[in-house]
Amino acid sequence: MKAKVIQMPKTQMRPRISVIMVSYMTGPALHESVAAVLDDKEIYELILVDNGSSEAGRQAINRLIVADDRVRLLQGQGNIGFAKGCNYGATFASGELLLFLNPDAVISPGSARLLADCGQLQKAPWIVGGLLRNIEGREQRGSRRRELTPSSAFLTFTGLYKLPGLKSIHMENEPVPAGPSDVDIVSGAFMMTDRETFKLLDGFDENYFLHVEDIDVCRRVREKGGRVIFHPKASVMHYGSTSEVRRQTVEFEKLKGFIYYFRKNAGSGLGRVGSAVSVPLMAAAIMGRAWYLALRKAFRGV
Repeated sequence: MKAKVIQMPKTQMRPRISVIMVSYMTGPALHESVAAVLDDKEIYELILVDNGSSEAGRQAINRLIVADDRVRLLQGQGNIGFAKGCNYGATFASGELLLFLNPDAVISPGSARLLADCGQLQKAPWIVGGLLRNIEGREQRGSRRRELTPSSAFLTFTGLYKLPGLKSIHMENEPVPAGPSDVDIVSGAFMMTDRETFKLLDGFDENYFLHVEDIDVCRRVREKGGRVIFHPKASVMHYGSTSEVRRQTVEFEKLKGFIYYFRKNAGSGLGRVGSAVSVPLMAAAIMGRAWYLALRKAFRGV
């Protein structure tokens, strides 16, 4: 009698995940972030774009990566900015899925695969972002946001969103959804897409040097009929503000990003008016806060 042959289902190939990390004078947090990536065997490779490090920092990075052939270190391009650095790193990535991760974000075990499994269910274009937590474990501002417009910026920067019936663009004080859910914006500190989407979008807009490029890319996905998804089960611990750069410098780049974003998307005459009105408000709010925090830190250090 012939033995019965049992046909086993073919194992579905899981797309490879490439992590792209852009660093500039990040400091010790980078070491923790890199170590967490390399501890996750679901991650195929790490493309580390070093836009600038101190001599001690370079030596520390080299010690971290010398024993792991999954790391490709890109140096010598100078400080080309975050958006351009991400695009540059993506050209060297060999994975089908691209996970953009900040150098001060420590990824939780299994989180990369959660984003990947969610993304695989989508049609291009798509972006899936995860939950950012601070060192106390609370959700950090920026994980999920509503659409940025001159009116929503006005409400948020002036604090008028606290009035009944009005809302801020930020959603960290709202209940965390039980599972993946559609949002307008997720954070570029922890964001995944596939190579097809990245090619369709032509990557990040390199007119953004630092900040707001994530808001822009999420908007372009939605404009093309795609989905932006927030996955609450995938998370990182995000230190934030670890770069050895003056806060005022970083915040000024953020302000320039907002100004470019609104001018780029101003549209009609009414939109241009709203954009023009929002600029001085953003400048006062962003730079005023930066100088306040810097001065407070200086006086406390006296």
